[in-house]
Formats: sequence, structure tokens, C-alpha cells
Amino acid sequence: MSLRTALQLSLAALLAGLFLAGAAQAGEVEVEALYKTRCAECHGAGRLGGQGPALLPQNLKRLRKKAALRVIGEGAVATQMPAFGKILSKSEIAALADYIYTPLPQIPVWGKEEIAASHVVYRPDLVEGDAKSAKPVYDADPLNVFLVVETGDHHVTVLDGDKFEPIRRFRSRFALHGGPKYTSDGRFVYFASRDGWITKFDMYKLETVAEVRAGINTRNAAVSADDRYVIVGNYLPHTLVILKASDLSLVKIIPVSDGKGNTSRVSAVYTARPRNSFIVALKDIPEVWEINYEDNPPTGFSGWVHDYRKESGEEPSSERFPIRRTKVDSYLDDFFFDQDYIYLIGASRDGGGQVINLDARRVVAKIDLPGLPHLGSGITWKYKDTTVLATPNLRTGEVSVIDMKTWRTIKRIKTLGPGFFMRSHENSRYAWVDVFFGPDRDAMHVIDKQTLEIVKTLRPEPGKTAAHVEFDRTGAHALVSIWDKKGALVIYDAKTLEEVKRLPMVKPSGKYNVYNKITLSEGTSH
Repeated sequence: MSLRTALQLSLAALLAGLFLAGAAQAGEVEVEALYKTRCAECHGAGRLGGQGPALLPQNLKRLRKKAALRVIGEGAVATQMPAFGKILSKSEIAALADYIYTPLPQIPVWGKEEIAASHVVYRPDLVEGDAKSAKPVYDADPLNVFLVVETGDHHVTVLDGDKFEPIRRFRSRFALHGGPKYTSDGRFVYFASRDGWITKFDMYKLETVAEVRAGINTRNAAVSADDRYVIVGNYLPHTLVILKASDLSLVKIIPVSDGKGNTSRVSAVYTARPRNSFIVALKDIPEVWEINYEDNPPTGFSGWVHDYRKESGEEPSSERFPIRRTKVDSYLDDFFFDQDYIYLIGASRDGGGQVINLDARRVVAKIDLPGLPHLGSGITWKYKDTTVLATPNLRTGEVSVIDMKTWRTIKRIKTLGPGFFMRSHENSRYAWVDVFFGPDRDAMHVIDKQTLEIVKTLRPEPGKTAAHVEFDRTGAHALVSIWDKKGALVIYDAKTLEEVKRLPMVKPSGKYNVYNKITLSEGTSH
């Protein structure tokens, strides 16, 4: 081979390499643009999460890439994830899947310094409340006030539950999630946004007291029964954050780990009032955590947490907020408590239900719950000589009614499609359940709690999704949301089932009555 030929071949190889590198770079830029156009609005420009969860390899451990292709193409049950199969090509869907499974060069740190730097107290005079002059600035019954979260334009309406008239409307953080949590007297309320912001709001003065960003991508928050602490469960980073409820200052960060190097997102956090503890379900580790928040935790807590840290090699830096860990049979994506907070009923997206005795710290029963039950929206009521748990299903058109003595299914009530929310009230003979998915998403079923039969199907606004019922404090009225940008709050007489009033609102996703929440009404979520 001549020198000239060799140089020509080398030049050709170099040009080919440059072409391939350029093509690869162009492909990378193309998928980034595709992500920005189709995904960033919900999942964040940097894949760190927003209204939707973070799309990073460490947050997709339970979702295989093959399943991710299906979710991108067909959408996801019980979420607002749309189906892109008719919009994007197979190669574009594959490129997006590859992209979200590619690690970021660096994930932002969100720890003690970042949390502290984000902390703002707007009203120092309202941090502890003003017990001597603790009167609302409005005339309505403060225990019969609703907070209505309007996700269409990120606002919250304070609603008089007697006159059904707005008292005030204010802007919220982006994409509130998990429902607001009230203090035990209903004076203050805490909001959690998907992007990690926790907001404390004074229900009497109608003013924001303080805010802090506790995570990058947050699931929900809960308030301790003694009103001293707020716990925040994060998807990113994999942490639990405990805040001082008075001013939202940082108390402690708890890494969510099994002690063997495996970390997990938090599915949900709740307060178990009779137990003086928080209950935590984990997304990626098959465990339930119970965290005691008393100043002097029970000996069993301290001894157990010390043993765990010793076995795992962790230093027992503090005995405050000790953790009891209970192994469960599968991951818990959703769960529900009995009224005494002894039993936790959990369900996984993989199907099936399990009953965990929190005292015995073990699974004591299995429940026949096919499909994808939405236990977080489950309710209970007295039925004959027992108490039943009823839950809608996010995958199949049915409501399961479970005997809480035997944990057996009493009945499956057929509905017009999968439902998201179910609600009732102690003073009402009816339970209401929506048909959130499918062609009949504008339907709302009303079920007689003693005959277990659907007695009426309402259609508040034909063609628009009707969802999330909440009752006033006496159970006399039921409020239904029309989930639409040009939506409404529809108020019904809970006995006659006739509409009595309609208030235009911007996609009112949830309504939360102060009295029902602070008294732990069996007809609503806690």
C-alpha cells in the first residue's frame, strides 16, 4: 500500500468517525429536545421531578425498561401520565426510555445546608399562634371550613362550609400533593408540593406563616398528634425529613436505607395518633417503618433501633425518633389503617393486599384484592355485627367490601369503571365513589352502606370527570369536584341527592373539611 493510499484511508476513517460522533451527538440533542417537549412539564427539565416523579435510574428500580416502554406508549394507570403511542414513533419512545435510564452526571445534593438556606419565616408573630386572641378573621364556623385545592392554576380556596361561599383564594406552590394536614385544633395547616416545598398556613389569620424546601421531589407530609413535628417523605433524595412544626426549622434528616446499601423512595407518611408515632411505607424496600416522636420513647423502641444500627454498622447518633422496621411480603404503594391504628392494610401495584399488625410487627392476613385497590381512599363503617373496609379500584370497575374481623371479601360492587376516591360520613347512610377512568368518568355512584347496592348514579356534568367527594362536618352535604380547567364544585343534599349549589373553579382536585380531618372521620382519608 502506497503512502498516498494509506493517508486517504486514514482521512476517510477520520471523517467517518467524525460523522458518527456528530450523528450520535445529534441523536442525543434530539432526545433531549423530545424530552423537553413531551416530558419536562410534569417531570422537570432536569428529570428531577415536578408534578410527576423524578425520572432517574435510582428512582426506576422497580420499573424495568421494557415496562417503561409500555408506560410511555400506553400511559400509566391511576396517574396523569398520557399515552404517547399514537404521537411518537417506536424509535422515539425507545430513545426516551434509554434517556431516563441514563444517570445524570451529578444529582443535586439536598441536605442540611440546602434545607436551612431555603427556610423562610414570613410571620414570626404567628409561629406559636396567639392563644389569647385566637379568633378567625371571618365569621364562618372554623371547624366547618373547607380547603379546596385547585390544581388547574395552583390556588387554594378557603370555603365556608355552611354558606358554601369562598372566604379567600390564594396562590399555592406548584402541584400540591397528598392533601393538606391540619393541627389537632384545626388552627394551622401544612401543604406539601411535589417539588419539595412545605408551607405552614394560619387558618384563623389566613396568612402563610413559614416555608421550607425539604426535598427535590416529595411524596407527602404528616403532622404529629402533639402538633410539634412535621415529617416529610421524599422520592428524591431518598430521605425522611423531620421539621419543627412551629416554624418549619429542620430537626433531623433520616436516610431511607435497609442498612445494606439499598435505598428507597418513600411511598407515604402518616400519623398514627394513638401510637405517638409516624408510619412510613417504602417504595423500593419491602418494609414498614414506625418512628416514635415522644421525648422519652418506649424502651422497646430504643433497644430495637440500637440493635439495628449495631448490626448495620451505623452509629446510633441519637435515640430521638427511633425506628421500628417491619418486614412485609411485598412493596407497599398504598395503605390504610383501622380506626385504632393497630392494623395496617397495604397493597402493591403488583396486586393483592396484606394486613400488618403494628404491635406484633408481622403480616397476619392476606386480602383478596385483585387489580389495583386504592386503599389510601378507603373508608370504614359499621355493617351488621362487624366493621367493613371499602375501597375503590384503580384498574377494575368494582368496589371491594372487606370484613375487618375475618379479612374476607363480603362483596364486590360492580361500577361503570375504575374509581379513584370513595367517601362517606358517620351521619350519612350513603357512600360515594367516582368512576375516574374510562368513558363513564363523568359518573358518580351512590351506595347504600347497609344493602351494599348502588342506589343512584349521578352525572354532575356530562363529559367531564367527576371526582373526590367530601362531606361537611355534619354530613348534611356532599361536595363533588369537576376535574376540569373550566370545572366546578357541586354541592349536593346528602339525603335527597339533589344538587343545591354550584361554584365555578379551576380543576378543584380535592376538598378537605377541618372537622372531619381533625376528628379522624371514618368516612374520609386521614
